[in-house]
Amino acid sequence: MASRILSPAMRSLTAPSATLSMSRSFQSSSRRCAEVVTPVTPLPVRKPVGAFRGGLLGFFMGSTLAGAGVYYYVLEEYKVSNELLTEDIYNLQSSVQRVHSYVQTLEEKLSELDRKK
Repeated sequence: MASRILSPAMRSLTAPSATLSMSRSFQSSSRRCAEVVTPVTPLPVRKPVGAFRGGLLGFFMGSTLAGAGVYYYVLEEYKVSNELLTEDIYNLQSSVQRVHSYVQTLEEKLSELDRKK
């Protein structure tokens, strides 16, 4: 059993020349080394936007947009409720005027009845 486990390791130790002859070393030709490489303009250096700065900017941008949306929503609701309240006030004013005119007519009728007596 131990011989089966150790047999691949033993083979690699006994034949090191076989593995070295199969491996290929890195070589470059002299012509390739002699070529002159033209200078390439480097890429412009970009200032990295870190996760903290990007996240903070995104948070403030989102908060501002959400706040503006809520502001306009509340402003619109305020206008609607103000219009409803104004309408109710006008209705109340007209009812009070009707009651006032009704009371005036009743007082006039009572005063006429008092004169007849």
